[in-house]
Amino acid sequence: MGLARGRRNDPGFNYWPGFVDALSTLVLAIVFLLSVFLVVQFFLSQEVTGKDKALEELNAKLAQLNDMLSLEKLGKLNLDDQLSQLRAGLASAVAERDRVKGLYDGLAGAGNDAAGRAGELNRALDSEKQLSARALAQVEVLNQQISALRRQLAALEEALEASEKRDKESQGKIADLGQRLNVALAKRVQELSRYRSEFFGRLRAILGNRPDVRIVGDRFVFQSEVFFDTGQALLLPEGRAELDKLASALIDLDKQIPSEIAWVLRVDGHTDVRPIAGLFKSNWELSSARAISVVQYLISLGVPAQRLVAAGFAEFQPLDTAATEEAYKRNRRIELKLTER
Repeated sequence: MGLARGRRNDPGFNYWPGFVDALSTLVLAIVFLLSVFLVVQFFLSQEVTGKDKALEELNAKLAQLNDMLSLEKLGKLNLDDQLSQLRAGLASAVAERDRVKGLYDGLAGAGNDAAGRAGELNRALDSEKQLSARALAQVEVLNQQISALRRQLAALEEALEASEKRDKESQGKIADLGQRLNVALAKRVQELSRYRSEFFGRLRAILGNRPDVRIVGDRFVFQSEVFFDTGQALLLPEGRAELDKLASALIDLDKQIPSEIAWVLRVDGHTDVRPIAGLFKSNWELSSARAISVVQYLISLGVPAQRLVAAGFAEFQPLDTAATEEAYKRNRRIELKLTER
């Protein structure tokens, strides 16, 4: 304890005065900063107050200037009105002056105008005379042109009359040629009819009175069963035998008929109305194929191909429209017709 007391009383351990000095220094610094802040705040408030006053003064001056500008605009409008009135008065004065001056000049130049008008009238008269002379010359030229046109028209009328005359002659010749052609055609038709009759007679003699061969109008009608099996287009042997006779007659007929007569033997294939199934898809194909088979066989026997025609009519040209086996049999046929090409 004695040692502790001795250390407290020792001057080397007295730190309180230093602490007091530091604290005093800090307080002085804070007071200084507060003073500076207050001074700055004061100056700033003074500056802001001054600026507010300046702004108010500027606003007041701006309002004053606006008032002055309005007054100036109003004065300008008044001046514009006065200027317009002055211009209108000046224009009226100038017009009045020009009118008075025109009256004076008119009175002064009336004599000169009369003389000038007389000269103008003389010049106009001379111009009219020149125009009349030119008009007369043009009329003369027009008369000459009209005369030339009349001559051309007369020549055209003569040419037209000559053309109409030639046309009438040509029409007469055409009519005569037509009559001759009709006579020649009638003669050829008669000749072909004669040869057709001869051909029919020879075929009757060759074929005899067979029940499966008929004559319908101007054609020979063979039942299909003579040449083909049902639904087929391949010629049967008995059908080929009949065609051999027919080919012989056709070859002899081709030698007798003059070459200028255009004749052909048309071979028509017909079927009944019932649909088929098998090799051919329709009656069209079957009837056409049968007619072609007959034509091809006749060509192979020496009949000229240009004298033969094959045609298929399917079921659309029936001889009997009944729905019976007898009607179907009659409608299945091959027809031969000697006709013109």
